[in-house]
Amino acid sequence: MKRRNFITTAAAASAGVATTNLAAQTMTQEKDFKLKNNINHSVAQWCFNMYPLEEFLAILRDLGVKGIDLIGPDNFDLLKKYDIHCAMCNGAELGLTDGFNDPKNHAQLIKNYTEVIPKVADAGYTNLICFSGNRRGMNDIVGLHNCYEGLSKLMPIAEKYGVVIQMELFNQINHPDYMCDSSLWGVELCRRLGSDNFKLLYDIYHMQIQEGDIINTIQQYHEYFGHYHTAGVPGRHEIDESQELYYPAIIKAIKDTGFTGYVAQEFVVTWDDEIAALKDALLRCDV
Repeated sequence: MKRRNFITTAAAASAGVATTNLAAQTMTQEKDFKLKNNINHSVAQWCFNMYPLEEFLAILRDLGVKGIDLIGPDNFDLLKKYDIHCAMCNGAELGLTDGFNDPKNHAQLIKNYTEVIPKVADAGYTNLICFSGNRRGMNDIVGLHNCYEGLSKLMPIAEKYGVVIQMELFNQINHPDYMCDSSLWGVELCRRLGSDNFKLLYDIYHMQIQEGDIINTIQQYHEYFGHYHTAGVPGRHEIDESQELYYPAIIKAIKDTGFTGYVAQEFVVTWDDEIAALKDALLRCDV
């Protein structure tokens, strides 16, 4: 192909992507929005913090979205007001970098989780997030053992209250040095703990960057995955044609495993109309 023809073709293709994205926004805004409810949808609140929480809860209710992610006990009463389920609770962790892999954190973490687990259960919720923490030079096998030692002390209370503690998987680009960056490392921790009250929060965005092979991983290890997060790769933006993952196929694979938990949107919005972007993502995952 001649250089001039290639440049013309490439420019046309680029314009086509922009036109497609604009068309998707317009279509999402104009067409009737109705979820099939074959998937339990949730949304990470921090991605839409341009809206006050109460206003956003009203939006979710009107959309028919049943869940919201990453809300702590202080706001549980507000969620009840709008009949929105907290699909992934927080409020017991020390942060992403200081987690269960360091024994010096165990006393405080066990205290925190012992206090928050009953609050989660009393509110009628199930999932409570946790983190491995950063390596800081620690060997992964040592960190795995340390996580086991700390979390095993919480399993009796989690089992008593029917709460599932879920450790999130992250990639090394966004969270350098974070220990739980491998599905297999997380699965091994699940196996060692041997409790249905500990699972992994499988973040599709993070794991596409870190290891790929998303659908095959879900099919092989789904019994250890208790919750899912979405976002586009690269950039952590909308899950439309501007990124490399095909979410309808991924969500279908999740559904085909018999999963009955929540799939939460956790992307950083770039569209001018944030709610149109959310609607578009929900429909793409509403298989």
